[in-house]
Amino acid sequence: MDLQQLVAQLVKKGATVHFHKERLVFGADEDPMAKLLLHVMGAFAEFERSLIRERQREGIAAAKKNGKRLGRARVLTDDQVAELCRRREEGASALAREFFVGRQTVYAVWAGVGAYSKANLV
Repeated sequence: MDLQQLVAQLVKKGATVHFHKERLVFGADEDPMAKLLLHVMGAFAEFERSLIRERQREGIAAAKKNGKRLGRARVLTDDQVAELCRRREEGASALAREFFVGRQTVYAVWAGVGAYSKANLV
């Protein structure tokens, strides 16, 4: 839901919406200038968000091109990953506690996702 729909719904329910910084008021009596300014502000916000996303994609592409690893660093070493998988095959439990990691890390190792995917294991 966008801002204009939210304001329209609130006004329809009888509320008055004040934007103090912009000095806009939306209520029972409709002000065409306030409506225009709300649309313009929304358009600029959407444009700015698009620019941010574009720069972010460019930055990620440049980092990958330079061989940078993205995301959180691995908590477990390759030896620990191998040991954890071996212990699972033996039927061990409470491995997260034993390796001092969260359960999600153990599950990620078992599933081979994220930092523990085959592509990221050295």
